[in-house]
Order: sequence, then C-alpha cells, then structure tokens
Amino acid sequence: MKLATLRDGTRDGRLLVVRADGKAGAPAPDPWRTVQAALDSWDAAEPTLRRLAAELDVGGLEGLAIEPERLMAPLPRAFEWVDGSAYLNHVILVRKARGAEPPETLRTDPLVYQGGSGDMLGPRDPITLHDPAWGMDYESEVVVVLGDTPLGTTAATAGAHIRLVMLVNDVTLRNRVPAELAKGFGFFQSKPASAFSPFAVTPDALGAAWHDGRLAARVKSTYNGELVGDCDSGPEMHFSFHDLIAHVARTRRFTAGTIVGSGTVSNADRSRGVSCLAERRMIETIEQGKPVTPFMSVGDTIEIEAVLADGTSPFGVIRQQVVAP
Repeated sequence: MKLATLRDGTRDGRLLVVRADGKAGAPAPDPWRTVQAALDSWDAAEPTLRRLAAELDVGGLEGLAIEPERLMAPLPRAFEWVDGSAYLNHVILVRKARGAEPPETLRTDPLVYQGGSGDMLGPRDPITLHDPAWGMDYESEVVVVLGDTPLGTTAATAGAHIRLVMLVNDVTLRNRVPAELAKGFGFFQSKPASAFSPFAVTPDALGAAWHDGRLAARVKSTYNGELVGDCDSGPEMHFSFHDLIAHVARTRRFTAGTIVGSGTVSNADRSRGVSCLAERRMIETIEQGKPVTPFMSVGDTIEIEAVLADGTSPFGVIRQQVVAP
C-alpha cells in the first residue's frame, strides 16, 4: 500500500491512498484525514485503507491525478525524527574529512542523533540557502515510520512496529558541524529541514526488496543533471532498521509517527558514486590532496530516487532546487 499527503491549506494536509503506479490517489475516509491519524489507530485504519488501495489498483475507483508539486511530506510534521548512520563507509569517510577518527564502537554501537521534526519539506519544496558559507549538502537516505514502539523493543521484534518506508534528503550544513560537535552536545544548527519522498510505502508492498529490516534498491542521486550516485542500499547497511530501533528503544518508548533514518547510503565501491557531496570531497582529498567540488549554491538541483530490481520506483522522486531567501 502506498500513501501520500495532499497539500490542502491545512498544516497536516490530506491523506491520499495512492494507486500502485503512483499516478492516481483517493482521499482516505474522514476518521483518517491525515497520515498521523491513520498511524494513531493503525489496526482500525489499515484494513479500510487497503480496501481503498485495492479499488484503485483494479480500476474500480478512478481517483485524482497525482501531481508531486501538490504533495507535502507524507508526515508534514512528525513526533520525532531520529537519524542513524548505518553505512560505515560514510562514517569513516566523513570523519576523515573533518580530521576525526571513527569511534571504537563503530561496528557494535549505532550512531544516532535527534533532528528537528516540526517542519518537514515536501518532495518538490525548494531548499533555502541562507548563507553559502554554511556549506549546504544533500544526503540521500532511507527512512521508516514507526507505530507505537515499547521501551525495550528488541531487534527480533522491531519489524512489527515498522509501518511505512520512505526516502529523505537529510540536508546538512557541513561547515557548521565541526564547531557544534566540538561542544560535545551534538548537531543542531547544522541540520535544517529535511525533505521526504512523495510516497510512503508499507513494507509488504516492497516484496523481496524489503528483507530483514533493509531495503534492497539502487538509491540514485542526480545532482545538477548528473547521476553522481547509484548506490546499493542493502548489503552495506551494517545496522539494519531492526538494529537501529532496538538501539533507540533501549531506554525509551516511541509513539506512532516517529521517523527513523538509515543515514547516508554509501558503498565502498567508488564506481557506485556518492549520496552526498561530503563523500565526494573526501575522496578528492584522498586522491588529489584537497577537495575540488564546492558545496551547494543557489540554482543547484538534487534528485533522489530508489529503483528496485524490477525497475519500479515505489517512493517517487525527491526533486529540489536551492534558492535564495
């Protein structure tokens, strides 16, 4: 099942159940006018939403034409946004870029931070660059949306709490990171609003591409019209989403509508390209002695898409342009 949020003038938009091909959708019934409302009562909402999806798929319901420009993030605001860094190649390269060593627990203890969740960008919303000196970067990631998740949830039981899967452009202001981390208190100013894919998809709709808490897809990043990343999201995700959920739930519970991110999709094979400019700059530093690629500037564009083995693109495309204030 595929869901989206239509921009309708309200803060949280209108939940659309979307046809499998992503070209048409129908508003959900009134009890579940938003994605959050559906998540809050998932056991009751899911059967009705699935019936609506089935009607759309067999042509029993025509639906509204989907225009990505009219879509908000599936969750325009979320209760929590917890991002991990499950691809160790990314951790190693970016730590090197700022002259820091990876933690000794790199392979045993996931890295996570808590981002801002009150303002989520839609798949076509522009990215505002307030100061070029901040070093704006995109990051192509996979995320999951949780239902109510109890404290003490284990990796073995975490899958039962995953309701939806999406993509995100987790925008980072790279030049603000070192000074913030030097304070020993984590990211804040270096993490502006993130943008999400047009569609959120239930894990079962991904078929064999969803296995053991990982998405098997080619995550493609197209920067200023050039395919700069064609990364495999599956094998090199060292910590699965099940692992990440168990890690964050060790000392607290999470409410329905919490988003958990994978961190930047990254492969050790450099022919696969990169899912953020920081990695490209680090590789340039290793090979040429200094970074050559600048960070994002006004007018730049980024597209992020995940393509499955069968050639389908279940989440749609994030397509954004950097703009001045």
